[in-house]
Amino acid sequence: MRMRLMLLGGGSALGQALIRLGAEEDIGFLAPRPPEGGWDAASLTELLDETRPDALINLAYYFDWFQAESVAESRLQTQERAVERLAELCQHHSIVLLQPSSYRVFDGSRVTAYSEKEEPVPLGLRGQALWRLEQSVRAICPRHVLLRFGWLLDDSREGLLGRFLLRAERDDALYLADDRRGNPTPVDDAARVILAVLKQLDCESPLWGTYHYGGHEASTSLSLGQAVLSEARHYRSNLVEDVAPQAHAARPDAADEPQHAVLACKKILHTFGIKPRAWRSGLPSLLDRYYRHG
Repeated sequence: MRMRLMLLGGGSALGQALIRLGAEEDIGFLAPRPPEGGWDAASLTELLDETRPDALINLAYYFDWFQAESVAESRLQTQERAVERLAELCQHHSIVLLQPSSYRVFDGSRVTAYSEKEEPVPLGLRGQALWRLEQSVRAICPRHVLLRFGWLLDDSREGLLGRFLLRAERDDALYLADDRRGNPTPVDDAARVILAVLKQLDCESPLWGTYHYGGHEASTSLSLGQAVLSEARHYRSNLVEDVAPQAHAARPDAADEPQHAVLACKKILHTFGIKPRAWRSGLPSLLDRYYRHG
């Protein structure tokens, strides 16, 4: 890899997966520790003025964007301002910006898979913030890749998967939507995709733009939950047996979670040659890490 790569958010679950995967291929990242209060416009300005990498992967707010149950509006606004500044700095210093985004930019009213051509209409605060971020990156920094991911699953205790597994140990019954669909995407697979994109950008291919990626085989929340529990029983015998279907509309998060969140991944395949990987094949190593670190 000729490019000097900077990774913001190296301590996040996706950042750690990227560092692990990069190490296997002898690809290293500058992964600076965030300041006490997290990255903001001032600290990012100082960092990039000093370091000037060739490409920057922005996972600084990974947990809030992809794993947190909810995020305060004021926090999202601070992050938006920081990303806008980051885009300005990348443009100023000719740094390629790889910015993750999410299926949450869509409202979930479309039954068929969302392609990159569909017009985003985000539901909740987080989706709206991500959509504004995307727009500012596009407007300010032409040399960017925006990667929209499906349902990201990682091994953090407080993340999506962690909260589900804690409920599975504690509750007598679990209810999951059987009419909500998306692409489960284990964090290792997301890291593989980011690395594959970086390798091609390293060859100076100007493949800027927005791309979708999600694990192969769309799934309902219910079938994903059942698959996770089936794998988790190798580690815990006390997990809930009763997993019942529930309508999306009856779920507490129905107001800001898209009902149909399946992403079409043809563009990333045709442009970068990145094939979707079956999400089920990523569950064993994900749960092994989750329980080993627990």
